[in-house]
Amino acid sequence: MTGVRTGLDRIADGDAEAVRLVAGRHVGLLAHAASVDRSLRSAASVLRQAGARVSALFGPEHGFAGAAQDMVGVGTHDATEVPVYSLYGDDAEDLSPKPEWLRGLDAIVIDLQDVGSRYYTYVWTAALTMKVAAAVGIDVVILDRPNPLGGARVEGAPQRQGYLSFVGLYPIAVRHGLTIAELMCWVCDREHIDRDVLQVVSMDGWTRSMEWKDTGLPWVMPSPNMPTLDTALVYPGGCLVEGTKLSEGRGTTRPFELWGAPGLDIGPLLELDLHGVTLRPVELTPTFQKHAGRGCSGVQVHVTDPWVFRPYETYLRMLAAVLPTMPAEQRWRTEVYEFVSDRPAIDLLTGGPEFRSAVDQGASLDDVLASEARGAAKFDDERRAAWLYEK
Repeated sequence: MTGVRTGLDRIADGDAEAVRLVAGRHVGLLAHAASVDRSLRSAASVLRQAGARVSALFGPEHGFAGAAQDMVGVGTHDATEVPVYSLYGDDAEDLSPKPEWLRGLDAIVIDLQDVGSRYYTYVWTAALTMKVAAAVGIDVVILDRPNPLGGARVEGAPQRQGYLSFVGLYPIAVRHGLTIAELMCWVCDREHIDRDVLQVVSMDGWTRSMEWKDTGLPWVMPSPNMPTLDTALVYPGGCLVEGTKLSEGRGTTRPFELWGAPGLDIGPLLELDLHGVTLRPVELTPTFQKHAGRGCSGVQVHVTDPWVFRPYETYLRMLAAVLPTMPAEQRWRTEVYEFVSDRPAIDLLTGGPEFRSAVDQGASLDDVLASEARGAAKFDDERRAAWLYEK
């Protein structure tokens, strides 16, 4: 078989080393809609076929079925033969499993498709679940999956002190270049959790420079607004638009690639010297969320060279070009964002107030971008201690 075998694929293929971690054990499964093997069988089905007793299901943001929109609380229910526990509710206390939910389990199996950006909350749900499991003394079996952005490059500095949140519970680069299992190893080291708590079913055939198309794996959208690989490629930058009053394209068929606002002057965007990407002027009408039902002027971001394209820097430059043309009160999102009310959303996403301040003061981005590059380079060195794949 060519291509990559995920941790789940190894169990599906009867790999003895992988199967022994689940066979005959009472397990809870933290998973979502993209938790499938290369034949598109669900993780729960694969685990049961391997002899695991799936006794509880846990769903991250968007729910176990992946149907809820962003920042929508999901309830716990018993719609299947086993309980389905939500790890994303109406407040921050709902983000971790209750210890009693783990009672009677031998292990928690985590199979989540990440997209390689610190804003994507699934990795933080995995980290919080791992901490609770370690505290109550049960194993964590993590089935590793590819980082769709690869593992070779890092972009964007870790968050500054005081700006950690559920879009970044730990200080890591925006584009972190780690697999979910590697990131959990990194969290173990930060939290002084013995790595033996983690039983990693690593991938076969994945290398750090590999593009998704080379993995041979199907793309299954891991959340409602991550429909394609193109979405994942722009997301480390595209998610920044969430921190503004511009539409990030939710309510369209190309979220994060499409963005804009009613009456937006896109002229400054078309004058930018960007690399690995082409901007196409568009008109969009979001069907829900920001500017729902209103015609918006904007652009679609077409990635022409993924190896040259730097999504975080590109979107910082684009936002800095258009936001100063708008009244100050129309720039930044002010609502509660991922359970945080005392920091603007854009500050949580960028990891500090520097970008917002530069935009509002009409200052050059040079100092901001230089600081981001220095922070990314430092993290690039630090992350290697968590690598499970060297090439």
